[in-house]
Amino acid sequence: MSVTSTFASQIKKDRIPEHVAIIMDGNGRWAKKKGHLRIFGHKHGVGAVRNALEAAVELGVRYLTVYAFSTENWSRPRIEVNALMELLVDTVEKEIPTFMENGIQLQVIGNVDQLPGSCQAQLERAMKITENNDKLTLILALSYSGRWDIIEAVKKISESVKAGVLQPEDINEAVLNTALNTAKFPDPDLLIRTSGEQRISNFLLWEIAYSEIYFTPVLWPDFTKDDFYKAIIDFQGRERRFGKTSEQIA
Repeated sequence: MSVTSTFASQIKKDRIPEHVAIIMDGNGRWAKKKGHLRIFGHKHGVGAVRNALEAAVELGVRYLTVYAFSTENWSRPRIEVNALMELLVDTVEKEIPTFMENGIQLQVIGNVDQLPGSCQAQLERAMKITENNDKLTLILALSYSGRWDIIEAVKKISESVKAGVLQPEDINEAVLNTALNTAKFPDPDLLIRTSGEQRISNFLLWEIAYSEIYFTPVLWPDFTKDDFYKAIIDFQGRERRFGKTSEQIA
């Protein structure tokens, strides 16, 4: 993969975000505009994931997290959920050669036990095959929500307190961090949301405390590598202070 875009040429190579997270929104509206069922949009959204992944690899992004299926999405019509699960299995299987060619490791966060057995098996297989790849980690958020993850983390910590392994006064940010699904990964530097919506939708609520947020009106199936580059350019134009003053970080 090589960078040839005019937008890519504007990117400062010494300020690439380590971790980019994406809320992939707009598949249904994209399909409706074209007179098709929602699953038509989801299928075309796979190409947009590939675009973002290729751009991230080219630029040297180390982690890319995509919000593929939330805990709330289980309430959607059964026909759409089933189609999404089939699409997930097929896509992961087809993309394994690309993962291997480009050094991409696959990881999953979320309540994976809720997924159909075929999905769980395919994900386990893909993660095992790609476990030694170290150029970029692609993290699929499946049956995931930020509130769910925080509640699960609190349960784990409560069990440790109950067992006498941990004292309540010892609970801090580091303790909660290690109990989350995302414990192995750094917090996102940049969160991208497509389709013009400007909300977080229960995604990585703890982890994005100091993430830069970039909203774009582009519907997810239309998301290109240039759209990814534009988000990075916008990110690089911001001053990240983490609660400090400009003078303190100068």
